[in-house]
Amino acid sequence: MKIGVVGLGRMGANIVRRLIRHKHECVVFNRSSGKVKQLVAEGAIAAQDLADLVEQLDKPRAVWLMLPAGEPTEQAIEQLAELLEPGDILIDGGNSNYTDDIRRSQKLTAMGIYYLDVGTSGGVWGLERGYCMMIGGTESIVQHLDPIFKTLAPGRGDIPRTLGRESFNSTAEEGYLYCGSNGAGHFVKMVHNGIEYGLMAAYAEGFNVLHHANVGKQFRRVNAETTTLQHPEYYQYDFNLSEISEVWRRGSVISSWLLDLTAIALLEQPTLEQFSGRVSDSGEGRWTIAAAIDQGTPVPVLSAALFTRFSSQNEDEFANKLLSAMRFQFGGHNEQNQ
Repeated sequence: MKIGVVGLGRMGANIVRRLIRHKHECVVFNRSSGKVKQLVAEGAIAAQDLADLVEQLDKPRAVWLMLPAGEPTEQAIEQLAELLEPGDILIDGGNSNYTDDIRRSQKLTAMGIYYLDVGTSGGVWGLERGYCMMIGGTESIVQHLDPIFKTLAPGRGDIPRTLGRESFNSTAEEGYLYCGSNGAGHFVKMVHNGIEYGLMAAYAEGFNVLHHANVGKQFRRVNAETTTLQHPEYYQYDFNLSEISEVWRRGSVISSWLLDLTAIALLEQPTLEQFSGRVSDSGEGRWTIAAAIDQGTPVPVLSAALFTRFSSQNEDEFANKLLSAMRFQFGGHNEQNQ
């Protein structure tokens, strides 16, 4: 098939590469021409602007956006809506809020343009591993684009079939799934990312406990302001975290791809000196919690993981200063460096 791709960042460029490798034609556009030139050298077709991209596509045209959520995606959709014709297809593969998908689809449907929201997971590994996709929109249009989704998806690979699924005929086992009407794809991806926050936080906290298991060997100042370590003899372990992450990958109930990536990180840098510990949140965790609040659904783990990310960004610095100030005011407690 022939498809247009707008946005050639880390994921967008590799989506194009994976499609080209499987003989699809890709017309590409990006604000920086260097990325376009690089992909043209690999077999893509260059577009000078969005109008040129639309002009080079076959009807019904399909344009895949891989842009940051919010204003960049919004502007591109507005421009493309004026260039596309009834029957054409516009796909948002970024991490948009599902409520934006509902609004956009209503406007585009009135113009005769089909809109799909495709939650796309795979990161920088997607070129080789494939992309897990959660799709919302008109089902017949999803079926029309099945060759694109099938190419981008991981396929069954060597993952064993879930017991009891032998009689099912679903693309879920291939790594992509039609989830429902507009917004459904990004809703499922939103919750996926909320869970990701929780899983990452659980691994990070657990390894941090292991990292501090030698605290009994370290000097700790004894004073009236600081609780002393009662049993330093209990904390005399110098664990090799790289080795622990590796053994957990082998048959452990907590094995996962995230643990695989953790093992790579700890092998490359056991002390993680390259990283500052500031963890960004791209929005999906917030939206997941907002949806849970609307539903009255408890999500204490996902909420804690999100707030941990806020703490890593020093958003709790003023609160911590105020805590210290209150202790000084009511008890004359001075801050201590342990």
